[in-house]
Amino acid sequence: MSTEPGTSAWIEVRGDLIRRNLERVREITGPGVRLCPMVKADAYGLGMRRAVESMRAVEPWGWGVATVAEGLELRRIEPERPILVFSPAPPGVIEAGLAGRLTFCVSDVSFLEALEERARALGVRAAVHVEVDTGMGRSGLAASEAADWSARVRELTTGALRWEGCFTHFHSADEDDDSWKEQTARFDAALARVVGGTDDLIVHLANSAGVLRGADAHRGMVRPGLFLYGGAAWEGLEAPEPVIALRARIGLVREVAPGTTVGYGATYRAGGCERWATAGIGYGDGIFRALAGRGRALVRGRSVPILGRISMDMTVVDITDVPGVKAGEVVTFIGSDGDKAITLTEFARAARTNEYEVLTGFGPRPVRCWIEAD
Repeated sequence: MSTEPGTSAWIEVRGDLIRRNLERVREITGPGVRLCPMVKADAYGLGMRRAVESMRAVEPWGWGVATVAEGLELRRIEPERPILVFSPAPPGVIEAGLAGRLTFCVSDVSFLEALEERARALGVRAAVHVEVDTGMGRSGLAASEAADWSARVRELTTGALRWEGCFTHFHSADEDDDSWKEQTARFDAALARVVGGTDDLIVHLANSAGVLRGADAHRGMVRPGLFLYGGAAWEGLEAPEPVIALRARIGLVREVAPGTTVGYGATYRAGGCERWATAGIGYGDGIFRALAGRGRALVRGRSVPILGRISMDMTVVDITDVPGVKAGEVVTFIGSDGDKAITLTEFARAARTNEYEVLTGFGPRPVRCWIEAD
């Protein structure tokens, strides 16, 4: 894999497999369900522009971001499709969002009032989606108060604003429980109380795990995220195509004597004559410090342990049992090497976190090397 001069670490991203994962979502939901891929946080750390370019052929209905700033960046490369801003936005960004033709997701009637006032003053017409809180707790209007807030929403969306969608968010669809069914029931009860009904609204509930849970969660639109980028929604659900590989070059190979220590705190001590390789990657790049004493990597198709505490810029692996390794060779932390592989999920578990944090935790130094195999 060729990389930029001076690159010590890089992430290989299979754009064709991101597209394939979205195609799989469409196969699961059927053609009548809209697709709104989540590309927030720079497409989960992999690069929003290239992710969008890879998925365009599937013709999603729109895209999901977290902030107005992300939406404006996306609008420069996506001139037509809807862009939904899912996190509650402060009033100070309303004008910029309207200018960028972004669709705000509303969790507060007072924000909707401010949005309607600015849209009317600017002479624009904007769509809104209303979030219903069915247990997530971080945003959304209370499901139990749907009759009250929906009446006010209807009043405010007859002129400058258009009420386009209504949704909720599952808090535990990626776990082995039925909480998503309970949330769905709360959401349906709230929809039944919405003034004027919901026949004219795009109704959506499902994140990646929700997509895989079945048709009852699909409704009018789904919002896949993690599944697109190769993250398993839950071990009991269908796995996606693996999208990324994380690799680094060895900068130094050392023969060490018994008792030699490595890393801050000298937490590892050689038990005999050993051979160590120092790779140019560390927690500044996305190799979590929690991998110390737990993580493994691949060198020449062999699994090797990570030694000692991980530094900001360097990680040491034990290559005693892999003869002939030289500086300049590659260490794989996520991905395949020969007939062995370390999955994104395995890496996350060893780091005592989840795939979301791994993907969004990659620093800016590892070059994102996009591969389109199709």
